[in-house]
Amino acid sequence: MTDEAHKVVILGSGPAGLTAALYAARANLAPIVIAGCQPGGQLTITTEVENYPGFENGIQGPEMMEILRRQAERFGTKIVDGDVTAVALGKHPFELTLHHGGTIGAEALIIATGASAKLLNIESEKRLMGYGVSACATCDAFFFKDKDALVVGGGDTAMEEATFLTKFCRKVDIVHRRDHLRASKIMQDRARKNPKIGFIWDSVVDEIYGQPDKIGVTGARLKNVKTGAITEVKTDAVFMAIGHKPNTDLFKGQLEMDEFGYLVVLAGSTYTNVEGVFAAGDVADRVYRQAVSAAGTGCMAAIDAERWLESRE
Repeated sequence: MTDEAHKVVILGSGPAGLTAALYAARANLAPIVIAGCQPGGQLTITTEVENYPGFENGIQGPEMMEILRRQAERFGTKIVDGDVTAVALGKHPFELTLHHGGTIGAEALIIATGASAKLLNIESEKRLMGYGVSACATCDAFFFKDKDALVVGGGDTAMEEATFLTKFCRKVDIVHRRDHLRASKIMQDRARKNPKIGFIWDSVVDEIYGQPDKIGVTGARLKNVKTGAITEVKTDAVFMAIGHKPNTDLFKGQLEMDEFGYLVVLAGSTYTNVEGVFAAGDVADRVYRQAVSAAGTGCMAAIDAERWLESRE
């Protein structure tokens, strides 16, 4: 890559980034997408996607992202594999340092770096992700009708996920490493009053059993953090609900963020507090975190960037 400044540079290649690229390319802005450390975003570790409009019979997450990538490239998007290690937003054009040491300039910058689910970081979790292990009840609860599930966590996210799962599952047990919840009182009360929800206290998931195929998750091994006692439980799914971390470390001290590290945008738009920098997808959304909502804000970011560039001309 050269030091030449491009009209639009997009960081991230999930639904938000590639939708932004599609719209920017069709507006003749010749966007450059820096794919990031997880090209395709979180959908690349998802198996069946059944809630994205237009795919009547569902589609595999990686296949869906490959289609979206080809669609963006068809209109002239250039996609660069790799990551950005530094950004300088105090100058214009903005300067981005790539992982191999080169730099690239951007007149307008769309940040679509997403948010990463916090996980347990055990081998079986990674192996069974998408085969009964999930970090999104809204996405995957439908697959576990009349089955049992574990939810790992003790905050509002865990209560929300568990409550949502009870619309489908036969039984939901919340596994928490402490003997009390961190969730707000209203969320705790809602979960405790739900007859389908149980609690397993002072425990962590030590291992998840199953096979990454049609069998999926069959059970889990739990460890009591106080006594060290090991318990094996049968379950059909394990949902991680210990929070998400927005991928915004690069922008600390340069862009406004909320208390959780999500980028703050002007209401009803994708404008950040720096002129010419826009944010789309989960990097600025701690509420919905869906592929379709991410794609929608990707479209908005491209239109916002196009209009901003036009206003400067």
